[in-house]
Amino acid sequence: MAASLVISAPASGVGKTTLTLALARAWRNRGLNVQCFKSGPDYIDPAFHAAATGRASVNVDSWAMDRSAVAHLVSRGGNADVVLAEGSMGLFDGVAARGVSGTGATADIAEMLGWPVVLVIDPSGQAQTAAAIAAGLRDYRAGVRLGGVVLNRVASPRHEDLVRRALNEAGIKVFGALPRHAEISLPKRHLGLVQAEEQAEIGKLIDEAARFVAEHVDLDAVLHSAGKWSPQAVANGLNVRPPGQRIALARDAAFSFVYPHMLEAWRAAGAEIVPFSPLADEVPDASADVCWLPGGYPELHAGKIAGNARFRSGLRAFAETRPVHGECGGYMVLGAGLTDADGIRHEMTGLLGLETSFAKRRMHLGYRLAELAAPMPGQQPGARLRGHEFHYSTILAQPDTPLAVVHDATGAVIAETGSRRGHATGTFFHLIAEDR
Repeated sequence: MAASLVISAPASGVGKTTLTLALARAWRNRGLNVQCFKSGPDYIDPAFHAAATGRASVNVDSWAMDRSAVAHLVSRGGNADVVLAEGSMGLFDGVAARGVSGTGATADIAEMLGWPVVLVIDPSGQAQTAAAIAAGLRDYRAGVRLGGVVLNRVASPRHEDLVRRALNEAGIKVFGALPRHAEISLPKRHLGLVQAEEQAEIGKLIDEAARFVAEHVDLDAVLHSAGKWSPQAVANGLNVRPPGQRIALARDAAFSFVYPHMLEAWRAAGAEIVPFSPLADEVPDASADVCWLPGGYPELHAGKIAGNARFRSGLRAFAETRPVHGECGGYMVLGAGLTDADGIRHEMTGLLGLETSFAKRRMHLGYRLAELAAPMPGQQPGARLRGHEFHYSTILAQPDTPLAVVHDATGAVIAETGSRRGHATGTFFHLIAEDR
């Protein structure tokens, strides 16, 4: 049986990712096999988990997935010594309307799997009040069990003592307290952390975080608080169909936002994935029967994409006879033009008429439920798809046939319908799962 824990916090930006990576690497350094997961739709953190553990991490999501899908995904931890699920936002933060098995909150996963929660508490600007917050989180939902807390960014020994005393009086274990330590800060950009594959020094950062946490946190006490978990047998796994038999997948610094569980599900269904790099001016494999362009950061590479004539002409030639689909950033590249943050317009592939702009910056964030009005690779009209949208671009024009009727998590219809023209389709949401 594996020791199981959920790493969560009262809010975003408190240090969940840093603590998760540090614990994972510290225990790996002790010879333990560690398996990580990410609760919620964040597609960046799993790559950091993999860098820390040497094992692929996947997302589990109570809004988009049913219990059997979650159980199927976490079963990969059955041969691990320790399993860690990193939460998103605050412990109980989710959407207003329930999805497939919950609201997307980390607490849903903790309760569903029966894994105790380790809270990361940042007591900056407070002292005993931090204990009140921790006690409130402990008592808010009966099915969620608190294992203890790790304090982060404590200002001084006196500050730590005040907070520890209050937590002890509340009956809450304190596993350790971390003073401020700039050397383990992970770089950020507008969609979150800079991706692990873009950081040459990521191994050193994780090693330093592990050393620092091991110095200030009682790792044995954290393990002792963990649950004892073994995977459950499930009748059904993920309900995800591959978009084709041989999939040309754009994969580089501009096209990297794809959920690991999606690629695994495609391969499990017998599909073959053939990566290519638009930034290297490569074209989709000629033997592929479908091309898929994930999201990423095309706005940071728009000039290069516009100048890579071989890629653009090769993709257009591919789309004359075979389907091409783009998600978010990939959708933008399938469009006619992309205006960057400096107001410069770059010509894209022109397979769709979409025009987007980062000069007119606006955040689009949230779960999406789409009912297809037209087919897309692997899906027929009427299919109901669950996904997540997160970008800062503004639609200037979306003139093609709408691909879907898209609702947010409250059921409201949104304008980002996706598009279809010929063999090309695109959506702003990243597909997570199909409705059964």
